[in-house]
Amino acid sequence: MRIVDIREKSVPVASAMRNAAFDFSEMTTSVVAVVTDVVRAGKPVVGYAFNSTGRYACGASMRARFIPRLLSASPDTLCDDKGTLDPEKALSVMQKREKPGGDAERSVPIGTIETAIWDALAKVLERPLWHLLAERYAPGHALKKVPCYVGGGWYQPGGGIASLQDEIKTRLADGYTQMKIKVGGAAIPDDLKRIEAALTLMGSAKNLAVDANAAFARDTAFAYAKALAPYGLRWFEEPCPPHDYKLFAELAAAYAPALATGENLYCLPDVENLLCFGGFRHDRDILQVDPPQAYGIATYARLVDLVESAGGSRNAIFPHGGNMMSFALVAGLGLGGCEAYPGVFGAFAGFADGMRVESGFIDVPDHPGIGFEAQSALYATMKELVDA
Repeated sequence: MRIVDIREKSVPVASAMRNAAFDFSEMTTSVVAVVTDVVRAGKPVVGYAFNSTGRYACGASMRARFIPRLLSASPDTLCDDKGTLDPEKALSVMQKREKPGGDAERSVPIGTIETAIWDALAKVLERPLWHLLAERYAPGHALKKVPCYVGGGWYQPGGGIASLQDEIKTRLADGYTQMKIKVGGAAIPDDLKRIEAALTLMGSAKNLAVDANAAFARDTAFAYAKALAPYGLRWFEEPCPPHDYKLFAELAAAYAPALATGENLYCLPDVENLLCFGGFRHDRDILQVDPPQAYGIATYARLVDLVESAGGSRNAIFPHGGNMMSFALVAGLGLGGCEAYPGVFGAFAGFADGMRVESGFIDVPDHPGIGFEAQSALYATMKELVDA
């Protein structure tokens, strides 16, 4: 099994939505296709991925460094002793001649390509990726049903409390039982009104989380923590910049309910620093590292080991992303739950066609690989890379 070509293109994810930190009007993402020499039904097996949402396309570094390294590598450096492509070896090849530190500059392009290689491998083995991951990294932990919460409550032009409540009603009717909404894009009193309006529909504060998208400086973070604490929400996400471990630790000492962070951490040392110096509380806090943005799937399996070795639980890990890549990891590694973004980010959000939420859970499908081929709108964009 060999990689014969790797292709990438940048695709816009234009949206009028905004959170407390930025809007998505210029957002792009990189779509990757890893073409192998394995032929099925007259066509090469191709692995696909994209670099999630919230970070811009990163094709320049892929084309300049990481794709050439893979395509010029000898087969024995990329395959196991049976001649099968090994994503962990591919990860090692892509990391050659990279200076330690500054991981975000390379973790996203490397992680996206590595994820596409896993997709290709699982298809060649004719297995769902979640099943392959469970077998290799987490025997006995695979889930048959994945807990799934919906991310929403964005600040939108002309949107108010009535539109927020309409959105929540729609998601509850879709089968979701837990939801996350944005805070920090309005004044605290206005955000509290939004929270209270949401709580009238969610049934319990444990069904509602809020997300500040790392936008708060110290005084604002503590002001929100003080205002939010009485509600006892499911979690208060990214109350401060991701690498401000000192401030996160101080907030954890002052704010009794759960905090969440990690969406903008991009390597194992980042996570280790959070666990060692950030005051992360294993009995309640939530870790949300995004798989293709943090060196990919093999690194994520090591992240789970890191959390458990530090005294935490895989049940506290909720990968950021709201897509089939994160879903496969949650299902295969038995993590705490998956995010969903129905109706957001166009074709780049949501799951395979036919996957339905029932009482907050989604049945695990049996699509080979990640399952992008069963996600019709997104697959139409992906296969353009191969059909061109």
